[in-house]
Amino acid sequence: MSLGFGIVGCGMIAEFHAKAIADLEGAHLVACQSRSLESAERFANEYGCKTYADLADMLADDTIDVVTICTPSGAHLEPAVAAAEAKKHVIVEKPLEVTTERCDAIIEACRKNDVKLSPIFPSRFHDSSILLKKAVDEGRFGTLTLGDAYVKWFRTQDYYDSGQWRGTWKLDGGGALMNQAIHNVDLLVWLMGDVAELSAQSATLAHERIEVEDVVTASLKFKNGALGVIEATTAAFPGMLKKIEIHGSQGSAVIEEEDIKTWQFAEEQPDDQSIIEKYASMTETGGGAGDPSAIGHASHAKQFANVIAAINNQEQLKIDGVEGRKSVEVIMAIYEAAKTGKRIKIC
Repeated sequence: MSLGFGIVGCGMIAEFHAKAIADLEGAHLVACQSRSLESAERFANEYGCKTYADLADMLADDTIDVVTICTPSGAHLEPAVAAAEAKKHVIVEKPLEVTTERCDAIIEACRKNDVKLSPIFPSRFHDSSILLKKAVDEGRFGTLTLGDAYVKWFRTQDYYDSGQWRGTWKLDGGGALMNQAIHNVDLLVWLMGDVAELSAQSATLAHERIEVEDVVTASLKFKNGALGVIEATTAAFPGMLKKIEIHGSQGSAVIEEEDIKTWQFAEEQPDDQSIIEKYASMTETGGGAGDPSAIGHASHAKQFANVIAAINNQEQLKIDGVEGRKSVEVIMAIYEAAKTGKRIKIC
């Protein structure tokens, strides 16, 4: 049975959702909805679906099984909860929401209505990320010592000026960290485990008319005792590929976007050299480093496929609401630490 999808919000990221749906067996796009009817109609003409001006009307459509939320970050809560209450499964573009309280409200609505919830973190579905996670889980790094995430991207002033919601605390939820670097924050916590405490600094140095940061650094201590660093900016011209570094007493690995740049372990395995050779040049796009539209949708499609399989009870959901909440919790703690100058403990 093919599941019907409805998309809420018809901006740039909705196009990646539509392309992902089109790539999958067992899925088809039924409808879209936006506060801007003109935007919805343009999107519908492009991707061949129905248009709804009112969200309630779309949620009443019995041919829709799954709703994907592509509104601004701070406007995920209301449509996600409404979709859950309409007994639709819910996919939410990152971040799940801009505060943990709003994340919790979405998680509870989906739990109460017994529907699947999956926040979008496509970087977890890259082959290189999966290999790195496997190496961590197998203990190949020995004692984990350092886990670092670097997102040194560039956004023009025109990018922030292009939408009134951009660069606002209410709807963007933050700047370089919440909007751009959250993918690597999610990867870092997935790989290294939960964060115990942190300190941070942030600033707005290269952009005008925004409330949020365009550069931030944080020093982390993980619950397993390892230390780490997060660096994020949208003010590093021309923008570089995001990077994750994992180090331990028995190994080190560095991933730049989808490329494995370092893969060295004290106890070598037969596949190690072929992994380096195969995954040294996997990145096919700019990864959004300098252009937010310069990303692919293949990993979105992989995550959508997992959601479909989970709905059909064929496999476990790989990223649920609880997982999606973790990066928001860390980011909120970083903002609090930067604001207060205090070291923040995460329960």
